Amino acid sequence: MLANKLNLGRTTGLAAAVALTLTVFSGSAFAQKEIKLTAIDGYPAKALWVKTFVKYFVPAVDKALAKTGNYKIKWNLAWGGQIVKPKGVFKGLQKGLGDHGIVTTVFHADKVPLHGLAFATPFVSTDPGLLARTFDDMVATHPDFKKSWKKYNQVYLTNLAVLDSYNMFFKNPVTSLAGLKGKKIAAAGLNMRYLKNTGAKGVGGSLVGYYNKLKTGVVDGAMVWAEAAVIFKIVEVAPHMMRASLGTVNSKAITVNAKTWKKLPNEVKQALQAAAIIYRDGTSKDVESRSKVMYKKFAEKGGKITPLSQAQREAWANSMPNVAKDWAASLEKKGIAGKKILADYMGRMRAAKQPIIRQWDKE
Repeated sequence: MLANKLNLGRTTGLAAAVALTLTVFSGSAFAQKEIKLTAIDGYPAKALWVKTFVKYFVPAVDKALAKTGNYKIKWNLAWGGQIVKPKGVFKGLQKGLGDHGIVTTVFHADKVPLHGLAFATPFVSTDPGLLARTFDDMVATHPDFKKSWKKYNQVYLTNLAVLDSYNMFFKNPVTSLAGLKGKKIAAAGLNMRYLKNTGAKGVGGSLVGYYNKLKTGVVDGAMVWAEAAVIFKIVEVAPHMMRASLGTVNSKAITVNAKTWKKLPNEVKQALQAAAIIYRDGTSKDVESRSKVMYKKFAEKGGKITPLSQAQREAWANSMPNVAKDWAASLEKKGIAGKKILADYMGRMRAAKQPIIRQWDKE
C-alpha cells in the first residue's frame, strides 16, 4: 500500500514536472514575435489605393500570419506626407525611411522605365484588372522588370491600375480634338506625349497640385480620371469633361525596402507576397465598380460630360508620334529588350480582345 502511494506520488510529481517544462518551452520557443513595418505614401488617406491598402492588404497579411500565430505585424501606416511627399516614396523606400510602400512609378520613368509600358500604349484597354494581371505576368516573364528595382534597394511585389481611363477636364468646354489647340494641360509622365500634334502643351506636376493650378489659371485643363476629379475636387475648377477614353494605366508599384525584406522570416515574406495579389485584384475590382459611380457623381457635382466621337479618338491616336516604339527604342539603348516586351504586351492585349485603336508594335 505504502509502495503504491510512493509510486503515485512519483508519477504525479513527474507529470507536474513535464507540464512545467512544456509550459516553459512553449512560452519561449513558440512565443509570437511582433514585427514592426512602416508603410508609406505621400498621397492622403482618401486616395483610392491608400484606402484599399488598408481594406485589402493589411487584413490579408494579418489573416495569413494568424494561421500559425508565429508572427504579428505592428503596422505604422504613414500617409499624406507624414514621412514623404508623393514624389518622394521611391527615394524614401530606397533609403529605408519606410519598409514598405506605394510608389507612383510615373514620376520615376528614368529609374524604372519598364513601368511606362501602359503609358506608352494609349487607346489599348480600359480594363484595369486585365492590365494589372497582365503586367505581373510580364514581370514574371521578363527579368529586367525586377532588376530595375533591385538597383534601387527595393523588392517588387505587384502593381496597381487605379483608374479605368484617362480623360480630359477643362475650365471651359472643349468638345473636339481641334479644341485642344493652345491649351495648357496638367499631366504627368509619358502621357504628356499624347498631346504632341494636338497644339496643346503639357505642364508637369502631381495630382495633389492640379486643383490650384486650375484655379489660378496656370493650366486650362488636366488629364486625369473621373474619381480623381471628384475626390480631389477638380470638378469644382474644371467641370467640363471630354470623355476621350485614352485608356487605363498601372501607375503604382508595391515594393519593400531590400534590407527590410532580407531580415523578414520566410513566413512573413510569403504573407506579404500573397496579400499583394489580393490587394492588386481587390483594388482593380473597386476601380471598376467605383468608376461608374464617379461619372455620376461628377455630373451631380455640376460637371458636364461630352464623349469624344470614335472618329475623333481614332484621329487622335493616329496623329500621335509612335510613343510606344520610341519608348521601346530608348530601352534598347539601355540594353533592355524593349521591342520584345512591347510586342509581348500588345500580343497579350490582342489575345484578350481589347478594343485597340492603334497597333503600336506593328507600325
